[in-house]
Amino acid sequence: MSTKLQRDEIISIAFEILIKAILLGIIMYYAFALLKPFIIPVLWGVILAVSLYPLIHKAEQLFKLKRMVIVTIFTLLAISALLIPTYLLSDSVVGSSQELAANLHAGNIVIPAPNEKVKEWPLIGEKAYSLWSSAASNLESTLLQFKPQVAHYSKTILSTIMGILGGILGFVLSLVIAAIFLVKAEGSVKAYKSVSYRLIGEKGVEWANLSALTIKSVAQGVLGIAFVQALFAFIGMFAISVPFAWLWAFIVMFLTIIQLPALIILGPIIAYVFSYADATPATIFAIYTLLVGASDGVLKPIFLGRGVDIPMLVILLGAIGGMMLSGMLGLFVGAVGLALAYKLLMTWLEEETKSKEEV
Repeated sequence: MSTKLQRDEIISIAFEILIKAILLGIIMYYAFALLKPFIIPVLWGVILAVSLYPLIHKAEQLFKLKRMVIVTIFTLLAISALLIPTYLLSDSVVGSSQELAANLHAGNIVIPAPNEKVKEWPLIGEKAYSLWSSAASNLESTLLQFKPQVAHYSKTILSTIMGILGGILGFVLSLVIAAIFLVKAEGSVKAYKSVSYRLIGEKGVEWANLSALTIKSVAQGVLGIAFVQALFAFIGMFAISVPFAWLWAFIVMFLTIIQLPALIILGPIIAYVFSYADATPATIFAIYTLLVGASDGVLKPIFLGRGVDIPMLVILLGAIGGMMLSGMLGLFVGAVGLALAYKLLMTWLEEETKSKEEV
């Protein structure tokens, strides 16, 4: 009889635990669904806050102002630097597109004939010269030949522009979240360390610090180097009057971030410069551009992994793999994840070695 009562009590307790677990799961799932749209902006806010904290701290010491004032000024300047050029560029693109369509319909667009040097371009010289000449003589009929391609790429470009605008607005939201974290930096760090300690134990605080250092390392070693390369590439292209220099510089920055050689885009630009510029300035530009393109090979070992007890290759592989999986956000999440996995592996190997030595 007592055995049956104990069994009934166990079943009753197990059933009660099951009901509570299901209810808790439903509540947690509902909470996750509510917060899901904010996960990426919050993660970006954390990354920005960790990356910008040293700068804010130095400004706090230099100007002797409260952190809230410095963070507010910095956030407003950053948002203005993003939104004002975006608005002006959008307005300019819309106006230019309407004007271009009107001029094209009226036949007012005149394309100059190509230089004979275009024929000397490697591989594509003859075809490029022929197409350019056709467009110079009759632009409308030339474009009609490529009407399906133009329509397809126009939709792609429009979709890309809308995606960029959405990304900019999302980044503005992330800046606001980062500002909140920066104002409450000590409390945010304490909460993060408490959660890490609760999840991992004594290693939690160490791993929390490792996460922050890894984010700083990626910001300096990947994004920082990409920005520097793009800036110097823009200076060189602007100095020698390369059309759309800002666009090529942006592409250079994107290629460098995803760890592709900047010379993929800079190489053809060097060839293009030789087609219209004199030999001496074109040669100087080529040498300068090659140095800019190869500079990441020198800068990356210096900045990537600095201050972190993790090999540079581990952080770089984590950043590249993370970006392949999750885009720009994966640069940081992947690097942090692989760094923690590497630390966990090393800790396990050290404990295994110590246990063998004790035996």
